[in-house]
Amino acid sequence: MKPFDKKIWLSSPTMHGDELTYINDAYTKNWMSTVGENINEAERIAAEKVGCKYAVALSCGTAALHLAVKLAGVKAGDTVFCSDMTFAATVNPVLYEKAVPVFIDTEYDTWNMDPVALEKAFELYPGAKAVVVADLYGTPAKLDEICEIAERHGAVVIEDAAESLGATYKGRQTGTFGAYNAISFNGNKIITGSSGGMLLTDDKSAAEKARKWSTQSREAAPWYQHEEIGYNYRMSNVVAGVVRGQFPYLESHIAQKKAIYERYKAAFADLPVTMNPYDAENSEPNFWLSCMLIDEEAMAKQVRSDNESCYIKEHGKTCPDEILETLAKYNAEGRPIWKPMHMQPIFRMHGFVTREGNGRGMTNAYIAGGVVDVGADIFSRGLCLPSDNKMTADEQDIIIEIIRSCFN
Repeated sequence: MKPFDKKIWLSSPTMHGDELTYINDAYTKNWMSTVGENINEAERIAAEKVGCKYAVALSCGTAALHLAVKLAGVKAGDTVFCSDMTFAATVNPVLYEKAVPVFIDTEYDTWNMDPVALEKAFELYPGAKAVVVADLYGTPAKLDEICEIAERHGAVVIEDAAESLGATYKGRQTGTFGAYNAISFNGNKIITGSSGGMLLTDDKSAAEKARKWSTQSREAAPWYQHEEIGYNYRMSNVVAGVVRGQFPYLESHIAQKKAIYERYKAAFADLPVTMNPYDAENSEPNFWLSCMLIDEEAMAKQVRSDNESCYIKEHGKTCPDEILETLAKYNAEGRPIWKPMHMQPIFRMHGFVTREGNGRGMTNAYIAGGVVDVGADIFSRGLCLPSDNKMTADEQDIIIEIIRSCFN
């Protein structure tokens, strides 16, 4: 096989042309700042689509999470439980408020926060202020269990639905399970604004407070008056035009992503691998990224440091680094699974809780009787596959053959 003439991306923006209508409208009417019809309409459409009362359009998903953390009343020194296997943007807003993140291990059923470990965390860290739960790669966490545990212990739930717009859990859209929730329109998401995000809530006063904070906390006075810290977090009317033009295509993007996932799953049925799982009875992901986990007995020797890796080729076996290296050779983009937060250099002194209890100090992913550090295990054996919804079936067939060749 020869390399692809054009790169096969992990997940790139898919544009349709409608976006230009709204961008041009902003340009023609000279509403090029952080006010305008596109913002109002993007907020209305998002709230209606997700099923919440209020949406606040912001510059990015991280800004939405930051304001969610502030709305939850998180203060310096407070303990906040966070998903462990996620992107750092889930956690950074906790640090912006000088609170202390404690990481909750992952469970195999959904690759999301383990409710059993969360319950254990409340035993070890009573009085935690909030729980920030991410829906990894577009798959909902066990949100009812997590919300019940948090409510019983008096903690506020913040749902990081940045990756899961359009996914449902027990018939309800993600982005509605927390008191405050965040979605993202980053360039690689299921729909995009090139950038941007939204805070979602049913609390009118919280939405109003978020809007005020996001526009530098300007008071209702005839001059610029400020009584609290504010942020330059409001979404641009131009970016909102892109978001507005993308929303009608959310369902078709999800259908395309699901077809990619199902083709991979069928093609790899005879290999010692599994696809990223979900609870088909209770949830419907948006299938943002298709991921693969190599069975333990089919793993070639692989060693990773903080910024380097090496592996030993073995007949009939492979590892994520070999597959990613091979895909890159053919001009296709894969990606490692998010490296768990407790393994990140910046967070290595923070608490980490597994379903067995305190996971700090564990040097191995396993102990007698079972897995201790699930996130580390998935990171070691898993990878994200090319999932771009502009990839043709023929191109995906070639990707599949490339991956299969790594096991030979």
